[in-house]
Amino acid sequence: MRILLIEDDVMVAAGVREALERAGHAVDHSASAEPVETAMELTHYDLAIVDIGLPGMSGHEFIRRIRGRGVKAPVLILTARDGLDDRVVGLDLGADDYMVKPFHLPELLARVRALIRRSRSAASSELSVGPLCLDLARRAALLRGLPMELTGREWDILQQLMLASPNVVSKQKMVESLSEWDNELTLNAIEIYVCRLRSKLRGSGAEVRTIRGIGYRLDETGPA
Repeated sequence: MRILLIEDDVMVAAGVREALERAGHAVDHSASAEPVETAMELTHYDLAIVDIGLPGMSGHEFIRRIRGRGVKAPVLILTARDGLDDRVVGLDLGADDYMVKPFHLPELLARVRALIRRSRSAASSELSVGPLCLDLARRAALLRGLPMELTGREWDILQQLMLASPNVVSKQKMVESLSEWDNELTLNAIEIYVCRLRSKLRGSGAEVRTIRGIGYRLDETGPA
């Protein structure tokens, strides 16, 4: 999943980015809101983590502007301000959750997972399609009850397909969601990872299908 982190505290930003990347997320970081004001429109982000007390444009103003432009990606406010008024304003402007510094990284990661699940209408961190089960919290996959060996990219793509199922995920959305500003994926790379996933799922009762001209869909099928 691709996350936009807007945080001007260097130490906090470094810690949050490292934790998110270790959890398998692609992270774009900016120390201020102005340079990335349009990024939420032009790039598919699964989540934005936004500080309130930013230099220049405040986090509140950033949230107000992106919501005014119709951006629907979840927003998590991360700030040292713990006043009730700040929480109310942020939530009323369109934020989906609020965490006060100092915070514990495991809780932040859990809230990130919850917001992404909620945006995909997934009620639990345990997802299943036929014989395939994904535990998002443990980052573990089971196929017919047995552990499934996946590379980081294979996991990322499978997670996207599982969260979207039975809907289609476009190739372009996959590219944008898995890329970072300094590490862009290509459509060809996505096709290679999908091909590898298909090999690992072959005959299992779950299949990644190509929807011509659109993208991919994960379906439950009868075993071969």
